[in-house]
Amino acid sequence: MSLKPKLEAIIYAAENPVTLEQIVQLVKESTPAENDTDLKSQVRASLEELVSECASADRGIEIRQVAGGYRMATKPEQHDVVRAFAKSLKPPIRLSLPALETLAVIAYKQPVTVPEISEIRGVDSSGVIGTLLDRKLITTAGRKAVIGRPILYKTTKEFLLRFGLKDVSELPSMEEFEKLVAESFQSDLYPAEASGGPAAGASGEQAPVAEAAPETSEQSPGPSASEVNEISDQPVEAPAGRTHE
Repeated sequence: MSLKPKLEAIIYAAENPVTLEQIVQLVKESTPAENDTDLKSQVRASLEELVSECASADRGIEIRQVAGGYRMATKPEQHDVVRAFAKSLKPPIRLSLPALETLAVIAYKQPVTVPEISEIRGVDSSGVIGTLLDRKLITTAGRKAVIGRPILYKTTKEFLLRFGLKDVSELPSMEEFEKLVAESFQSDLYPAEASGGPAAGASGEQAPVAEAAPETSEQSPGPSASEVNEISDQPVEAPAGRTHE
């Protein structure tokens, strides 16, 4: 395999500028070279070619040297369209820890009723169901054929979009799901204020985590015009590449 596609993928996926030395170590196992000096020369030459290719007029992304490393950014001439796109984005979702636990139970046990969710979590879950419905992460799926005919709940297409899944059959293990939740909602999650009370994990085991504040249906506002203008004078960084874990 050519070295350039590897370098492009590494720089795209890197959250921070990636240095030449870091890249050399990452491709060392898969790139034949007589020694480290030869490999470093190959990487540097491929980087120069990649930078030159991205600098062409028909590319919207450029590779820039920042703080001793390389990173991708949108070109200045594309700022208007990027700014318009940023203003069109949906407001970030705000979920508390109990809401995420409830969402995990529904994802793996769907269709499931509120009493069943509460039994698994060990606490009453009826309060957060409304929040998940407002966020369009779950929806109703009929009623269960038992006494009282409780409502069944399942995940939605918005849930699949949020977590990058084709369908629910692609759900990872519980451990991988918890990591995926943390990554996907890293910038959107606002932990509730701690009151010292224990909350149950999605598996039903008690864990010493903070008690959640009451859920509301209010969503946080999207980026303001002033916030967008603040970034309009500098290249907009490409988002970190997603990998399916």
